[in-house]
Amino acid sequence: WTGAEIRACCRLAALLDVPLEVAARQIVPVAVTAQESVERVRRWANGRCLSSETSGIYQAPASRTSRRSLNRDVSSN
Repeated sequence: WTGAEIRACCRLAALLDVPLEVAARQIVPVAVTAQESVERVRRWANGRCLSSETSGIYQAPASRTSRRSLNRDVSSN
């Protein structure tokens, strides 16, 4: 979440007099609404910018098709 999204969530919670968890369900992060733009910036930053997570130059992951992996083996359910 960006700072603006956190602020919007807090403000919405106060305006509606609901817990933050309830208000958070009404906020769509920019990483979701502008996913294509975010991916374009990540590709541009690859090898050009400093990483915010590790020391050194940012290296984009090889593939960002999904943020989670699913175990499709039915025997493990």
